Amino acid sequence: MKNNLFTFEQIHIEVARNASDDFNLFHDKHKWLEITHNPFRGPIVLGFQLNTLIEHQMRLYRETHYENRIIADKQLRYSNYQVIFVNALRPRQEISLDIKKTLINTIPNLTLTNRVTIKSQGKTILLGYKKETQKPLFLADTDFSQLPDLNAVPDKTNVPGTGYFLKRKWMHNGNVKNFLSGSLAEQSDYFDELTDFAHYPEVFPCSLTSGALLDKAQLENHDFKANPMVYTSHDISVDRNLVSQIRNNDKLHILVKQLPESQDNTLNNTQILLRSYECYGLLENHAVLFRIKLNLVPLEEIIKNLATKN
Repeated sequence: MKNNLFTFEQIHIEVARNASDDFNLFHDKHKWLEITHNPFRGPIVLGFQLNTLIEHQMRLYRETHYENRIIADKQLRYSNYQVIFVNALRPRQEISLDIKKTLINTIPNLTLTNRVTIKSQGKTILLGYKKETQKPLFLADTDFSQLPDLNAVPDKTNVPGTGYFLKRKWMHNGNVKNFLSGSLAEQSDYFDELTDFAHYPEVFPCSLTSGALLDKAQLENHDFKANPMVYTSHDISVDRNLVSQIRNNDKLHILVKQLPESQDNTLNNTQILLRSYECYGLLENHAVLFRIKLNLVPLEEIIKNLATKN
C-alpha cells in the first residue's frame, strides 16, 4: 500500500494516555524533564497508540481488498500484532506508514500476513507484522482452568496460588473513542449512538496493560524517574470474536506475570537483559480476550550501549 502520512500532536498523546490510565512520565508534557538522562528531549507517543494506528489502517486495507470476507469465511478469529520498537516518536514528527501486500499461507495453517513499517525523518520507528489466524500466535498454551474466581480477588493484588498480578478495569465507550481519536483513527467507524452501533477496536483493551504494569511497579516501589523502562517489543494476539461482544461497562481482569531475567533473553544480541512479561485480558467469565508478550529494558542500559558503540 502507498505510504500514508500522519502527524501526532501533544494533544493526541494527552488524550490517549488519559483514556488508558497510562501515567508513564515519558508521555507527560511536564514530567518528561524529571527522567534521569532522558535522551528523547520531549514527550513521546505511546506504543499502543502506534499499534492502534496500524489496526485502523489495516482495517481499511482489509476492506479495500475484500480480505475481511476471507477472515470471516475461514474463521480467522485471532488478530495478531508482532511489533518491534526501534526509535521513539515525538509530537509533530511526520510519519509514514507502509503496509506491504498481503501474503496468504496455507501451511501449516491458513494465515494472512502483512509486513508493516513506520518511519519518520529517515529513521525506522516501528517494524513488524499483522497476521490473521485461526489460533493465537502468542501464549496459546496458557491454562487458566485452575484460576480462582477473579471477581473475588482484590484489585492491584497478587492472585493467590499463581504468579499473576491483577489489575481490574471496566470498559467505557468514552475512553475508547478518545483513545481512537488520540491514535488518529476515525471513531465513527466504531461507534454510532444514533443507530446503537458499537464495535470495540482490538488494541484498546490491550493498551490498559501499560497501566497495569505501572501499578505493579509502583507497588514494588520502582523509581520511575531514576530507572525508567522502555518497550522494545509487543507480541499481541486478540480474539476478535470476543472483541465483538464487548459492551460499555464490561469488566476486564488484566493479569501480569514477570518472567525471570536470563542471559538467553537479551536485546538484539547485546548484553542488555530484557525484562519480559506475559499479560492477559480476561472477561468476567474468564474468557481470554487478549494475550501479550511484552519486552522492556532500562533506558540507562540502552544509553550505555549507544555510548559504547560511539
